[in-house]
Amino acid sequence: MSLLTPADLGGCRLPNRVVLAPTTRARVPGGVPGDLQAAYYAQRAGAGLVIAEGTWVSERAIGFENVPGLYTEAQVAGWRRVTDVVHSLGGRIVVQLWHTGAVSHPDFLGSRPAGPSAVNPGEPVHTAAGRTSTPTPRELSAAEIRATVADYGEAAKNARRAGFDGVEIAANGVYLLAQFLHPRLNRRTDAYGGSAANRRRLLAEVVDAARAHGRVGVRLSPWWTGGLFTVDEELRAEYDALVAALDVDYLHLRGPDSGPDSGPDFAAFARYRRLFGGFVIVNNGFGRDSGNAVIDAGIADAVSYARHFVANPDLVTRFALGLPLAPGDPATYYGGGTAGYLDQPQAAAMAAVSQ
Repeated sequence: MSLLTPADLGGCRLPNRVVLAPTTRARVPGGVPGDLQAAYYAQRAGAGLVIAEGTWVSERAIGFENVPGLYTEAQVAGWRRVTDVVHSLGGRIVVQLWHTGAVSHPDFLGSRPAGPSAVNPGEPVHTAAGRTSTPTPRELSAAEIRATVADYGEAAKNARRAGFDGVEIAANGVYLLAQFLHPRLNRRTDAYGGSAANRRRLLAEVVDAARAHGRVGVRLSPWWTGGLFTVDEELRAEYDALVAALDVDYLHLRGPDSGPDSGPDFAAFARYRRLFGGFVIVNNGFGRDSGNAVIDAGIADAVSYARHFVANPDLVTRFALGLPLAPGDPATYYGGGTAGYLDQPQAAAMAAVSQ
């Protein structure tokens, strides 16, 4: 199977092409990874590449409870334990660097969140007091933009100190870098707004700051739908230019949502494969057979899995043995303890029973 063949990602040898997608699980009180995270990623170290959950680049980036960071010495030490365990099991691991920008709340920051412009994104936010909505943000100043770029650079430096094999820049979804890319959210008239080239300037500077400290990937979602963040065909054409100009070790694409019977949209991914000459990881709606097929077609180099890996820590083994996949329990996806996090059955035992 193509998913089980080795690959080279920017000089990092991957034993297979089954990637653990970054999955926020909201089980890191205080933002410092601990015993739960070391065990969680150890269970999934069989992935060709582990992409650790979205991780704050600074206190100014926070928009969720119980999510880790990479801006204090305690956080670096906590992540070092995770990477040491993954590496001892033969795994490779990078971390996704995250900033929520305008999709945050004063309960996290002590003041109004900031984004590219003073435009309310109209997104839900989950605070300790419950679900609420975003307030209208204030516009980031030029000095704050410079500080944000520096935060990404420092977080990438800390990731290297923590033993990660690289970083992934989250520019997908509804968060800060995607906000700057979108003309409905970014109404600036300075060097970071107006033209498409200006709107992607922040992402380019963030990538440059991270590249000074090692391997870098970027995650994009050119098919996002919902509210102000919907990407239409005109904006998708701007993503074409963005992807063609990217100078990174890999591109991680979250594909369009599709119905349960239609499967992933290979043509959508092929559009960006033609524009990017490096390593391509695709995501959203893939199983074993479709994962093999998209690699065989030359559209992707690897496939990332979120829900399947949440419910099946031994996903690579299940794919290799042709074993059925366990379903996930959405009630345990976010927050809590070991239930739905560390207590899934393992395929080896199932294989023995089936003989």
